[in-house]
Amino acid sequence: MPYVSLNPANNKVLKTYTSWDSHRLADALGQAAHAQQAWRRVRFDERAESMQRVAEALQERRDELAALITLEMGKPIAEARAEVEKCALVCEYYALHAAHFLQDEPIDTDAGKSYVSYQPLGTVLAVMPWNFPFWQVFRFAAPTLMAGNAAVLKHASNVPQCALAIEDIFLRAGFPERLFTTLLIEASQVTDAIASPHVQAVTLTGSEPAGRKVAAVAGQHLKKCVLELGGSDAFVVLHDADLEYGSSMAVASRFLNCGQSCIAAKRLVLVPEIADEFLELFKQKVAALRIGDPADPATQIGPMARPDLRDELQRQVADSIAQGAKPLLGCQPMEGDGCYYRPSILDHVSPKTRAYHEELFGPVASIIRAQDELDALRIANDTRFGLGSSLWSTDLRRAEKLSREISAGCTFINGMVKSDPRLPFGGVRASGFGRELSYHGIREFTNAKTVWIRGLRERQGERRKR
Repeated sequence: MPYVSLNPANNKVLKTYTSWDSHRLADALGQAAHAQQAWRRVRFDERAESMQRVAEALQERRDELAALITLEMGKPIAEARAEVEKCALVCEYYALHAAHFLQDEPIDTDAGKSYVSYQPLGTVLAVMPWNFPFWQVFRFAAPTLMAGNAAVLKHASNVPQCALAIEDIFLRAGFPERLFTTLLIEASQVTDAIASPHVQAVTLTGSEPAGRKVAAVAGQHLKKCVLELGGSDAFVVLHDADLEYGSSMAVASRFLNCGQSCIAAKRLVLVPEIADEFLELFKQKVAALRIGDPADPATQIGPMARPDLRDELQRQVADSIAQGAKPLLGCQPMEGDGCYYRPSILDHVSPKTRAYHEELFGPVASIIRAQDELDALRIANDTRFGLGSSLWSTDLRRAEKLSREISAGCTFINGMVKSDPRLPFGGVRASGFGRELSYHGIREFTNAKTVWIRGLRERQGERRKR
């Protein structure tokens, strides 16, 4: 099957690419492994120089690359520019900190000298999604390459131009040929890639079903695996929250990238004291969102990335309404060309509805009304997911205490959940395992190797003690 690059704003085909056969895949993986053997011996300062050049290239080509993101997956151009800038930031971060994060760690033992050495694993396969077609790749690639590994990318089939542009950036910045390689392969070929003796680890950002399949194959072949899967983040608003600020942040958190984000605030959990007032503010602000051409800087809501994604979202919404949820705003796709869906609000979402249990990956907010504060925390945890969460309250000491009761990879208090190179990022339960970013992320794909040394003098001293 060919790779098809489609403009979701008008459903027009931009380009098509022929998928690789098994022989080309095997050859690419072999070349990546060969490039890694030399790269692992390159000094950290030299690696950092190359990574800094990548950061500079991203800044210099920001508008060009952002336009490609907007064209290929429909992200509003202002958000696309911010995505490219964030990629430059993660490259700079690891160029600056990788050597420190991976320096030998001395350990006091009975040896004359002992320490932990963080050594590269080899070639890391990344299976990446379309929703942040640059950021998802760079947050894996920057630490992976700085750690001395090779990186091979199986990107989502609807963003092949983005995938190839990323490979070109690394090559032009002076990274060795084939050290970073985009694999134009089908999803069915990922199994072969994981099984290859040239691949030592795999990381996936994507859906829960995809994560289960990749984890199963990785486990079968005893390959290290990191998974960042779906999320149904709770946005818990307590009685003493700043409602004006909180409602604005709820709009930003839920509708960024047309709601197509794993860490979007998908479940707004409201306590009775503020529920109606908060919801009225939220509704007014959602209704004011500007929908339109994603290439227009004034646009806040562009199209969804693919027609099938919009169709599935509508089925989830229609089923939830039939199951008792109340449509408060939108809840219908827009007519005309493109994959547009109206910014929507579902009120009175209950455990009887699909919207309560499933991730709605699009511009639909689910309102869940809690009985009290304790019930709000129960609802926040009443999900198989556990990626992000947020608490909104002016009592910071109490909010911090309550944050420890939420089971998730992160809890933000009075702030929108986001990924930050300085902080570890990942989830629990059906949201995956392992961590990206920070020093936690760069160490995921290294061998924490123990080195234990005892010299002749130590051996002689031990004999005399005996």
